[in-house]
Amino acid sequence: MEDPICEFRAVSKDYAVRHGFFASSTYRIKALDRVNLSVKEGKILGLVGESGCGKSTLARIALGLESPTSGQVLFSGDDIADFDKTRLQNFRRQAQMVFQDPFSSLNPKKTVLKILSEPLKIHRLYSKSHYKERVIRLLKEVGLDEQVLNRYPHEFSGGQRQRIGLARALATNPKMIVADEPTSALDVSIQAQIINLFLDLHERHRLSLLFISHDLPVIQFVSHRVAVMYKGQLMELMPKNAFLQSPNHQITKSPNFHHPYTSLLLSAVPVPDPKTGLKAKRRDHILTCGHEDHRYQNGCAFSPRCSLATDRCRTERPVWTEVARDHFIACHFIQNCA
Repeated sequence: MEDPICEFRAVSKDYAVRHGFFASSTYRIKALDRVNLSVKEGKILGLVGESGCGKSTLARIALGLESPTSGQVLFSGDDIADFDKTRLQNFRRQAQMVFQDPFSSLNPKKTVLKILSEPLKIHRLYSKSHYKERVIRLLKEVGLDEQVLNRYPHEFSGGQRQRIGLARALATNPKMIVADEPTSALDVSIQAQIINLFLDLHERHRLSLLFISHDLPVIQFVSHRVAVMYKGQLMELMPKNAFLQSPNHQITKSPNFHHPYTSLLLSAVPVPDPKTGLKAKRRDHILTCGHEDHRYQNGCAFSPRCSLATDRCRTERPVWTEVARDHFIACHFIQNCA
């Protein structure tokens, strides 16, 4: 069994939101609500969910860019909140990020050589005389030629800029990379190239990856395990081969049963067979789309939209139930059948 390189233990994150006349009053939103999750060493964890569900917040907390309101984030078994300046810099060398927008994440006033040399300088990994040699090797790893060294970000396509962003992440020889929607800003024709590049680098360097996306087929293709998030709560955690199986809506302890929210996501995936697509649309009527309160809730975050919800769902938080090997669902109906 692989050891976790990054582990979230009951991580919550609150934000204060002002409203009312002259923003005179506030209420708190739970961006993350007691998240327990781990990224295993040398493996890819896919995190999927709709926009605003807390995926990017979790990514920032994983890298220490934000602090959780409560809970712990462990890296190689150590709480990053306890790191002093030296250990924090070492942590930042070992954990890097690839951002969603490959243009805004690169300094427009710097050349590729300066952009990729910067992490080498900050972490003092090479002498200045070896910067160019290291940068050329990084460019070759991501499929770019050394002729681009003196060019600026605006001179590249979106796919090329994302390759530069990935090269920058690799510059410090990290153990883990957090990729936050790395293909969503790219043309469809380029997405497959970037995804294959991620997989190639993962195999070559034995990288651990937290791969965040709202594209379900992409998540299923790249990940070893898939976590489904909704409004800051984890709904389901499963192996990749269980993710895009046809969901079974009967409440049974079956390996292809999914959380109601996961089922809703899967039913939205385009199906090339018109007959199958029609069945998927009819299946959606099982779930309602009622009013949602985006403030703190004690129970299941999905209960306002779930036709299976009871008073218990609205007041009591469900816990993980293992429905198959390494397949966990947080749902009271599953617990009753377990």
